[in-house]
Amino acid sequence: MERPALKMDAEGLLSAWRFDGRGGATRLPLDRALVEPAPDGGFIWLHFRYLPRAPQTWLRQHSSLDPSVVDSIAEDDCRPRCAMFAEGALLSLRGINLQRNALPEELITVHLWVDARRVLSVQHDFLSAIADFEDALARGRCPRSQGEFVADLSTRLVERVDAVVDKLIDEADELEDTVLATLASEMLPKIAILRRVAVKLRRHIAPQREALNHFALEDDPWMGPKDRNRLRDAADRVARFAEELDSVRERAGIIREQMVDTRAEQMNKSMLVLAVVTVVFAPMTLISGMFGMNVGGIPGNTDPEAFWALAVAMLVLGFVLLWLFRKLKWI
Repeated sequence: MERPALKMDAEGLLSAWRFDGRGGATRLPLDRALVEPAPDGGFIWLHFRYLPRAPQTWLRQHSSLDPSVVDSIAEDDCRPRCAMFAEGALLSLRGINLQRNALPEELITVHLWVDARRVLSVQHDFLSAIADFEDALARGRCPRSQGEFVADLSTRLVERVDAVVDKLIDEADELEDTVLATLASEMLPKIAILRRVAVKLRRHIAPQREALNHFALEDDPWMGPKDRNRLRDAADRVARFAEELDSVRERAGIIREQMVDTRAEQMNKSMLVLAVVTVVFAPMTLISGMFGMNVGGIPGNTDPEAFWALAVAMLVLGFVLLWLFRKLKWI
């Protein structure tokens, strides 16, 4: 039975490549990519953009994918994972866009279905790692097997995470250097952003190590020892990123605590000065208040020299109290 004609705009097919298994690849026209057979010893790569409001009939009905796989590739915000099936393996990874106006914590999901004759990839948004990967294919740097394909793409995804993590570490270094010379109103928002980005990246990146290691256990012929080693290396780099993100988060907390301690110390010094001023002037206030009462019998009320004598006495009392506080190391 002949399949009905499918519209490319409804399928969301972005690109298609034919790999000969010997290091060569050719781009396929989109109008016949879905019916192109895989070459002997090679495989086909079909790259889709998931369209929630489009039927995408080929993916759902004619791709021979398990319904659970189709449901999985429809997930936009999912944790990295790897699932093994009798026909192939499903690998879900997350990547970062190094583009202008792209937030570092906005991770984009890409799903990879790999079997003996093809690689199907589905992205939910533009991913610069895949665009660079296609540029490398156009320059002749082509994988020879599905395992090498996944290893190359995974390495590109990891390299972009490396750039973002290095930038976060540099920001943490800068905040540590300027914490004592910057106002808290300027520093606290930067610390909050740094900590939020580190926590969000860590939460989404850490499971990628387990997914890559799980996929490296695939024992199909298209997965060679070199491909497994590269996937494990990528997984180890992801583990290092998770540790560095934990370090950035802890450093952000330490910087904030340092700012809080500095402000508390400044407040304590201010309160100490106010306390000293209050204690020094309290006796003087008491004496001046008593001599200022409008009642009879105030000593010296008829002596014109009494005011200056009382003023000198209160001044001496103040210096004595200051000397006493300094001796007791209160100030």
